[in-house]
Amino acid sequence: MYKIRNAGTGDITLIRELTWQVWPQTYAGIISAEQIDYMLDMMYSERSLQEQIESGAQFIILYENDNPVGFASYQMMEPGLYKLHKLYVLPSQQGKGAGRRLIDHIIEKISTDGPCALQLQVNRNNKAKQFYEKAGFKAIREVQFDIGKGYIMDDYIMELSLPGIV
Repeated sequence: MYKIRNAGTGDITLIRELTWQVWPQTYAGIISAEQIDYMLDMMYSERSLQEQIESGAQFIILYENDNPVGFASYQMMEPGLYKLHKLYVLPSQQGKGAGRRLIDHIIEKISTDGPCALQLQVNRNNKAKQFYEKAGFKAIREVQFDIGKGYIMDDYIMELSLPGIV
């Protein structure tokens, strides 16, 4: 049975532990080991996670039988538009509905304000694109972001339109 709880700055160590169990395997073969290290430091250092939380990103942690198995973060970017910044599930939990549970939880939370859209970025070569398509997201454009040190994020922007809960 999955349970989800909101996370805060006191959970940064746990978020980092989960990241290190998921991230390197997820991106090996997609981007270089050097870029993985750079991005982990850029986005998952204690300082970076603290800044993300303080700037309004809502982190949630997914548990199965009291064991943390994944996390996500999302944030309102403007009225009616939310961004799914992160969604990672341990490899042992992938394909079992864990990721879908995180998305459903986020949809439930953001839909209470009325019609909105949930966007995310996914690497063009990441097999997670198919997962997001099954969840109803559609690729709306291709983008490239220079993230420094000569590294480029080569992504799809995907979007899920939500009617809101009446």
